[in-house]
Amino acid sequence: MLSMVMVLASACASTAEDPVTSGATTPPSGAPGENVVSTGSVPGSDAAPSTAVEPSPVVSTSPGVPPEGFATTAAVATAPDGSTCELCVWLADTADRRSRGLMFVTDLGPADAMAFRYPRPHTGSFWMKNTLLPLSIAFYSPDGVFMEAFDMEPCTSDPCPSYRTPSGFLVAVEAPQGSLDEFGLVEGSTLDLLDLPCDT
Repeated sequence: MLSMVMVLASACASTAEDPVTSGATTPPSGAPGENVVSTGSVPGSDAAPSTAVEPSPVVSTSPGVPPEGFATTAAVATAPDGSTCELCVWLADTADRRSRGLMFVTDLGPADAMAFRYPRPHTGSFWMKNTLLPLSIAFYSPDGVFMEAFDMEPCTSDPCPSYRTPSGFLVAVEAPQGSLDEFGLVEGSTLDLLDLPCDT
C-alpha cells in the first residue's frame, strides 16, 4: 500500500494512522462515458461545462499513481453538530472525468477524495472496474444534504458488481474506505463544493 501526502488527510481528524490510498470507478457496460448509469436518460446527455479551474499538473511527493487530468477544489463538510471539515477533492465534473474517476489510481496525492458532480439530479449505479483499493462513497442531494453512504470493494476481473445509488443525488464523494467519518461525510452532514483552489 502506498502512502498519501498526510497534510490534508489529517485536516479533520487525528485518528488516521494508516497509509491512505485509493482505487477507481468506471461505468457499467452499456453506459459508456459515465461513472454513474442514468436510468432513462441518454448517455452523455448530462455533460456540462466545468465551472472549476482547468486541471494543472500536480506533483506528488509519493511514489503512487495520482489522478491525472483533474482539477482540485476546496470543499467543506458540516457535521450535524455544526463542526466543519475543510477538504481538498479532485473534481470529476464532466462525463469523461466521471467515467475515468479513480481508475488505476493508487495515491490521492494532495487531495483527500474525489467528488463526482453532475449538472442535474442523477440516479444509477457505480461499479469498481479496475479499482485497486477499497473505497467508501457518500451521496449528497442538490441542496447539499447527506443521502446515503456505503463501502465498495475493488474489482479487477469481469463481471464486476454494481452499487445502486440513491435517487436524485447531485454529488458523490469517493474516499479511501473507512475515512468518511474522519472527513465529516456522515449522516446528517452537508457538503459544499467551493470551486476555489485548495489551501495547501
